[in-house]
Amino acid sequence: MQAPKGTYDVLPADQPLREKIFGEARRILNTAGYGRISTPTFEDTSLFERGVGGSSDIVRKEMYTFEDKGGRSLTLKPEGTAPVVRAYIQHGMHKLPQPVKLWYYERMFRFERPQAGRYREHYQLGAEAIGSGDPALDAGMIMMMSELYESLGVPDVELRLSSMGDGNCRPAYVKRLSGFLKSVSDQLCEDCRERARLNPLRVFDCKHRSCQAALADAPKLIDNLCQDCQVHFDSVRKFLEPFGRSYRLDGTLVRGFDYYTRTTFEYECARLGAQKGIGGGGRYDNLVEELGGPSTPAAGFGTGMERIVLALESAGISGKQPGVDVFMISFGDDARQEAAIILHRIRGLGLIADTDYAGRSVKGQMKQANRLGARLAVIIGEDEVAAGRATVRDMESGRQSAVAFASVAEWIRERLA
Repeated sequence: MQAPKGTYDVLPADQPLREKIFGEARRILNTAGYGRISTPTFEDTSLFERGVGGSSDIVRKEMYTFEDKGGRSLTLKPEGTAPVVRAYIQHGMHKLPQPVKLWYYERMFRFERPQAGRYREHYQLGAEAIGSGDPALDAGMIMMMSELYESLGVPDVELRLSSMGDGNCRPAYVKRLSGFLKSVSDQLCEDCRERARLNPLRVFDCKHRSCQAALADAPKLIDNLCQDCQVHFDSVRKFLEPFGRSYRLDGTLVRGFDYYTRTTFEYECARLGAQKGIGGGGRYDNLVEELGGPSTPAAGFGTGMERIVLALESAGISGKQPGVDVFMISFGDDARQEAAIILHRIRGLGLIADTDYAGRSVKGQMKQANRLGARLAVIIGEDEVAAGRATVRDMESGRQSAVAFASVAEWIRERLA
């Protein structure tokens, strides 16, 4: 038996690097005033149809949707923003001091072709700030992502920046773009012709070279913003200036969800090949209202755990499995009883301690201590039981000390400190 296609097991040796990434994200987000939220693994299908958009590839092709025994249509969540916004509305968070700043680390599910760093079940880190239209908030989110990648050492990262406009300037632009797409329809792939019919902006997501060549002269929304959107975008760029964060203006950046308005951004890592997006986000000022809440501006971002891991590993960066502090070596029933008590005390002090559960000889137990990289070995045999003292051995120097059973745990803590 193997794991289902597009999924993978996270083994103990894989955990340290992921824990490091999670720890850095938690530190950065907590210090910025974001509180962690968790939402259900599945939601009503209509949440994503309304929130993400029926014309998006995610809703049309990639969702894991099923009917439960009550006849309700449910979907494993393919993204994190719509569920967080649903929770914001359901729990009356608009009554809290605004903006409400939330972050999450959860599993997402999308039926797409598995490839390096992209899986059908994956882990996503994300943040949402709901209740403010301030362009400084957009810049702050961009810099939080930048700080995360920089603190982890993610190599060759580039920021793409754009604006999706709003309901004032986007309709006229979409009409203009549709006209252009009709003129080059014969040069577009079948998917792009479908996108041009349903949501013309989605054609910029296509990776086919022929489509990219056909779109080279397409009008860009970033060049057709209304005055308010242009002022907002200029303000975001001004707030970024003091940080020295370089970026590339890219009018083809539209992201994969229909809810985006105004600021959009994406970080890319050149180490990841053709699918080099590592994380991104933007503003979604209409989503709360579209899902039944009051008119509320908001912004957010998401970054995939697997993409970060792949980028770090490409640079030779890995996590270190924590070694064993103490290994208990015992022989004889009475000795094993004493060893079990001391083992429990050592672990209670926050130290990593293990013992033999395979019936090994004393020599075999010592070898196991070496394999696990133990710093100290606590040896208890008949002589130690009779004396009420354990033999504690420094595995590096070989020096040994006799320590009373009642004092072993504290003695070890002081020694290792």
